[in-house]
Amino acid sequence: MNPIALVVDDEPDIRELLAITLERMDITTRVCEDVGGAKRALEEQAYDLCLTDMRLPDASGLELVEWIQRESPEVPVAVITAHGSVELAVKALKLGAFDFVSKPLDLSDLRKLVTAALRLKPGTAPRTSGGPGLLGRSEAIEQVRTLIERVARSQAPVHISGESGTGKELVAQMIHAAGPRRDGPFVPINCGAIPTELMESEFFGHKKGSFTGAVTDKEGLFQTAEGGTLFLDEVADLPLHMQVKLLRVIQEKNIRPVGQANEIPVDVRILSATHKDLEQLVAAGEFREDLYYRINVIELHVPPLRDRGEDVLILAANILGRLGKDMNIPPLPLTRAAEKALLAYYFPGNVRELENILERALTLATGDAIDVTDIQLKPQPNQEGKPPQEPELEEDLGSQLEEMEKEAIVKALEETRYNKTAAAKKLGISFRALRYRIKKLGIE
Repeated sequence: MNPIALVVDDEPDIRELLAITLERMDITTRVCEDVGGAKRALEEQAYDLCLTDMRLPDASGLELVEWIQRESPEVPVAVITAHGSVELAVKALKLGAFDFVSKPLDLSDLRKLVTAALRLKPGTAPRTSGGPGLLGRSEAIEQVRTLIERVARSQAPVHISGESGTGKELVAQMIHAAGPRRDGPFVPINCGAIPTELMESEFFGHKKGSFTGAVTDKEGLFQTAEGGTLFLDEVADLPLHMQVKLLRVIQEKNIRPVGQANEIPVDVRILSATHKDLEQLVAAGEFREDLYYRINVIELHVPPLRDRGEDVLILAANILGRLGKDMNIPPLPLTRAAEKALLAYYFPGNVRELENILERALTLATGDAIDVTDIQLKPQPNQEGKPPQEPELEEDLGSQLEEMEKEAIVKALEETRYNKTAAAKKLGISFRALRYRIKKLGIE
């Protein structure tokens, strides 16, 4: 049975163009010319898609979007906006519209939009609640799961906020996997890790000979993500000149590779994340306000681990099981005292810190369970409520500790002429722990 689409527009020529385009895609089409007619049509039968103009004789298309979200939320609705009406398009996305297309209509873009929307038929998207990593039963994490499932249905840009180590990239992957672009690529990029002078080439690609060192044509990350999702991690680290270019790409859906005269269309969904406060950066003039509103159409906050209650123990059991498998040993349980200590701990580094704590504890433990002395928790914040150590300092400290540990292991190995049993004894750890740390730290 063919899908059924409802087209709402007061211009007969547009209605006819949309109907012909959809019917060539084997989509049965019904048309009406105002919001009142659209509501009656939606009450009379089920539709797989609704396309509505924004300016209609009896009401705004925004009113229809709101009504559909309330009365028929399973129907994806896309809006048709006048060219340049970015604010209205963003408002429609915030209200729950699946996507938007601008006049004059580009039929290629329209067909892509329709194809993506039809992938949202009930039951086609995988549920996220069983996704790896988002373990736990706390109300805070249940809310995240619910929001993931809701925003996955849209093409609206989503900004994922939260402290370092909370799992923002995992959430982005789950949004991608639960949406209509799940068969396309998921391309993550750390915006703070690309040298400024290479950023434009990395994002948009370049033509051979466009600059010194450009010996071949190169696709950019936008082209790599075509038909899928581009995840901009640490988006706050983008320099201002790249913020301008990114804004234009989001609005125009076109890119121009370095050294190329013409623009090329791109079809990607933008997800972004940062642990920084973007509103503060906007107020300080360090992040463009117009870009902030375009990438933050929907905000999804990932809670810190300290706000997730006994999820800590669920995560700990899962992490210990995985680490035990990696180390080819039975996973050690936590003693009750260790569990109490983890539940009371602040976790400035969140889930990432929990993983590091348990990995270290598993290699240091000498008994048949992991105790308080094995997990080696850092001091808690003071009583005046001062915040914990900043995430950047936490990560920097972690890398320093790893380097110190590596030096100590290498020194012990050299002093024992690379006798691992003797080196482990000298370091005061088990042979198993030493073997794992050598592999983990990449010591040859």
